[in-house]
Amino acid sequence: MPGMTRRLRRHARNVVLVTRALRDFLVGFRALRTVGPCVTVFGSARTPPSDPVYTLGRTLGRRLAARGFGVITGGGPGAMEAANRGAFEAGGESIGCNIRLPEEQRPNPYISRGLTCRQFFVRKVLLCRQSYAFVALPGGLGTLDELFEVLTLVQTRRIERFPIVLLGAEYWDPLLALMTRMAERGTIDAADLNLLTVTDDVDAAVEHIVRHVEQRFGVVNSRQADNRTRNWRGAGVASSASALQRRDERGTAGHTPVDVAPVVGVYDAGTPSR
Repeated sequence: MPGMTRRLRRHARNVVLVTRALRDFLVGFRALRTVGPCVTVFGSARTPPSDPVYTLGRTLGRRLAARGFGVITGGGPGAMEAANRGAFEAGGESIGCNIRLPEEQRPNPYISRGLTCRQFFVRKVLLCRQSYAFVALPGGLGTLDELFEVLTLVQTRRIERFPIVLLGAEYWDPLLALMTRMAERGTIDAADLNLLTVTDDVDAAVEHIVRHVEQRFGVVNSRQADNRTRNWRGAGVASSASALQRRDERGTAGHTPVDVAPVVGVYDAGTPSR
């Protein structure tokens, strides 16, 4: 009888998880359904405003917003805040996918649209869903986790071959050396190294992203004369969501739907002092 009770409880927990996943799948993607093409920026929550990496992230966010991209981050402090701040100050879409932790990571004040997730894997799905490119600033284990998640999805063709840029060449040199050894040992293909673009130049990184989006997806950024609104258009592309669902030459959707788990809520951040 105790064994039966344990099985029933486990089954009940599974049913709750699946039900919440279905509900929160709809909540999370509905919250992002009107967002245009974005670039996801990964980076450390521990980067202080005095760090040059913070300035780098802020400049990146500003440049991306100026080119019509929304900026998505993990919504926390540090390098994530820097990228959100740059986009926010430039009048662009600034999105945060925050995570609920035992020692709660509060969302930074430069988010115009955000979600708070209970599970890391939910957060990673949302970070990838609307993005045409990914940029990694110097970071720790979380940054590496997110970076290699995206690399794996691209390498296995679960998503399109979106640009993946590492900003801060000196910081990333040991990682590139490790990956080179992995290629020499045959644990990855040498061609996998070409999935990464490494630079210290923010403008070069942004131009690389814009060129890739225009050439591969046929998406062009057009600004109105008063420069107050921006929209993206392409042949048969009404939004980033439809663009990401277009079939490529292999017949595989740009983003394969992935189950998600509980999204704890949608919020609109207050306007920060500038």
